[in-house]
Amino acid sequence: MRITVDDALAAWRDTVSTFMAEDIGVEYCRERYQNRAYPHALYDAVVQNGWIGTAIPEAYGGQGGDQVELAVLLEALGTYGYDFSMPVLTTATVCDLVLEFGTDDQKERFLPDVVAGDRRFSIGVTEPETGSDAASIRTRAEPTDAGYVVTGEKIYQSGAHAPGNAIGCYVRTDPDAGREGLSVLLIPNDFDGVEITKLPLVTRKAVGTAQVFFDDVVVPEDHRVGAEGDGWRLLEYHLIREHTHIAAAMVGNAQTAVDTALEHATERERFGRAVADFQAIGHRLADLQTEVDAARLLVYRSASRLDTDGGSRRLAAQAKLKAGEVLEEASSAGMQVLGGAGFFPENDMERYWREGKSATVAGATSEIQRSVISAAMRDQA
Repeated sequence: MRITVDDALAAWRDTVSTFMAEDIGVEYCRERYQNRAYPHALYDAVVQNGWIGTAIPEAYGGQGGDQVELAVLLEALGTYGYDFSMPVLTTATVCDLVLEFGTDDQKERFLPDVVAGDRRFSIGVTEPETGSDAASIRTRAEPTDAGYVVTGEKIYQSGAHAPGNAIGCYVRTDPDAGREGLSVLLIPNDFDGVEITKLPLVTRKAVGTAQVFFDDVVVPEDHRVGAEGDGWRLLEYHLIREHTHIAAAMVGNAQTAVDTALEHATERERFGRAVADFQAIGHRLADLQTEVDAARLLVYRSASRLDTDGGSRRLAAQAKLKAGEVLEEASSAGMQVLGGAGFFPENDMERYWREGKSATVAGATSEIQRSVISAAMRDQA
């Protein structure tokens, strides 16, 4: 299992970290977030550097890298708010589905377009009345001679409105079959009958989340990934990857929250000495750094399992649980260290704090992750 950082991986981490710090910068992320503006320049730069295809095979124009390398990239993209990783994250996760379950034609049709920047993906699972209960998905895809007619809605859809986006949408093709009645369709957001409304949430303000309505949307059969009725199996495969990917981005954000708090505590003096010299503050920061490092190791371990044997649902849930809760804890502690200064939008800790609150909810709640881990423990999985 690959959980150590060799020279090649360290060089890759340095490359993508330098890119975020120098080519993108915290000021860009701050401006995008404050103005609820999609980070087009960031995504375009990732495409231009060839990194959007980090884990896409060379046969389709990608770099042919592994999931650990992808995790390092997503960690870097989450540096100034894990929201900024989402377009690359969701695209990579759906690309994994296409690679594993798609036809040769789908791989040749979609993956080179992703590498070229002409196609990106978002994830369509959550619905207003189902939440984390994906087995109860109601969005209906009625089979026809030409393919499917899709009716329903999805909510909390990260980046669904972006240009060139197609939604990896989990739909019900058999209303009476429970889990066995689910299928996966790739639905471009410019298809007739697709209506997207951005949601004014207090978090995820740059990439944005949306509600998506499907009003008799005609989707060709060759946009279905996997067999009809095989959606639950695809979802299980998908979630292991999504939770590993999002955990990586959250670790990047949590590390910056700790670094920002440490910098403030080191530079700011009270009662004639640096705030960091007070044991209560110093020890708190030490604990947080230890937790971030532990979360990172869980991410690398889960990503390594994706490369070696298809992944572990338990490890992915542990990584997401730990990373999300560490981000919430680190950003909350960072606000405490910064005091009143942290509440100004110009101070980046306020952004990390918002993202931290969403981190234990987005991509399945901490409670769901604990249930997954508990079940896996009983099954010895």
